[in-house]
Amino acid sequence: MDWLFQTDNSFSYVFLRFGLALTFFMHGTQHAFGWHGGKGPKAQVANWRDKYHIPAAMGVLALAIELFAVISFTLGFLVRPAAFALAVFIAFALFLSHWSNGFFLASGPGRGSGIEYTLALFLMATALVFGGAGALSIDGLLVR
Repeated sequence: MDWLFQTDNSFSYVFLRFGLALTFFMHGTQHAFGWHGGKGPKAQVANWRDKYHIPAAMGVLALAIELFAVISFTLGFLVRPAAFALAVFIAFALFLSHWSNGFFLASGPGRGSGIEYTLALFLMATALVFGGAGALSIDGLLVR
């Protein structure tokens, strides 16, 4: 079970954790609470169901993953499982929503965004899966 919490004392992972926590705090609260001009949970889950054929239960799980990741990354606790769940969530978004729009974020007027930004988020989460929480983390304290 130590592998779950194992990490080195690198501050590189702290920057990844906090960057993802801030990004998904803003993005996830749009989805889960309708903050910052978001749709809120009912409309967001319905959008995913109608547009991408994602079952409602999976949509609710996706909302929970976004919020759990924010808490996990901020505290540095259970970072690997949270990062894995978030990476899977991001991979679905990358392929279902962004892939058909090409690579670049700004792909042209009237077109959705490409995979550029989503790919960066996916790789950040994947780095945390492999590297763990890093310095200033509860995970790091648990394995000392």
